[in-house]
Amino acid sequence: MDQVSALPARRPVTDRRVLAVRGERRLELPDELVTEEPMEIRVTGPGQPAETVAVTMRTPGNDFELAVGFLLSEGVIGHGAWVRAVRYCDGADDAACADDLLNTVTVHVDRPVDVGLRRIGTVNASCGVCGSASLDGLLARCRPLGPARPFPGGELMQLPERLRGAQRVFGRTGGLHGAGLFSGDGASLAVREDIGRHNAVDKLVGWAALGRRERLSDLALVVSGRVSFEIVQKAAVAGVPVLVAVSAASSLAAETAERLGICLVGFARGASANVYAHPERIAWGEG
Repeated sequence: MDQVSALPARRPVTDRRVLAVRGERRLELPDELVTEEPMEIRVTGPGQPAETVAVTMRTPGNDFELAVGFLLSEGVIGHGAWVRAVRYCDGADDAACADDLLNTVTVHVDRPVDVGLRRIGTVNASCGVCGSASLDGLLARCRPLGPARPFPGGELMQLPERLRGAQRVFGRTGGLHGAGLFSGDGASLAVREDIGRHNAVDKLVGWAALGRRERLSDLALVVSGRVSFEIVQKAAVAGVPVLVAVSAASSLAAETAERLGICLVGFARGASANVYAHPERIAWGEG
């Protein structure tokens, strides 16, 4: 698979001088802010012009994974349609490319794509698909996950802290969400960061797809924020049966997890957690 990326990547952090208030003291100091920039996601099949599917606000880094993961998560492309190439600015307007070379990504797949009503416009970093998807629509294209070996409970409870420890850019800026895939022995397979929590998960979905990693049924997906319907949707599309968050879950997230066979864990902090759906996927005597 052709991933064309000879261009220098945008930095995930931006330098800025700030006025730091320290009690009675006022100091001008250098600081690092998380970078937030728009990225246009385009898709094209054989003989088709590239079409824009969405513009998402994201933190630069792992842009190709983000584009592929987003298209898979939203059902624009299916797992049966393989990605032939991912390129910056390919097929976009030349003038626009000259101005913003690294903020347009085009995904080429091996079969025709019908974008149709799946176009959703601008996606804010905090909102995911902002209500454009419904539970019924998700259930129509995503079957409930099948049985899998239970995830060791002792390891599961340690995963949020391990995710936090792996968030290198968060440690510098304090302004990024994280998402990670972990095996039953607590090992980290991949961790991605982004200003948008949905983007961080999409980067993981894209990472798995581009690496043709088809067996995710023994893994846990850990996210640094709250869990909405869209996060559960992305876990279901990726085939990950255990979803762990350090914060709360919404009612629709819990309902979706219940119907799709996903173990949903929230408020996982230290020795406490709330299990909203499918607790049988956790082996509490292990790990």
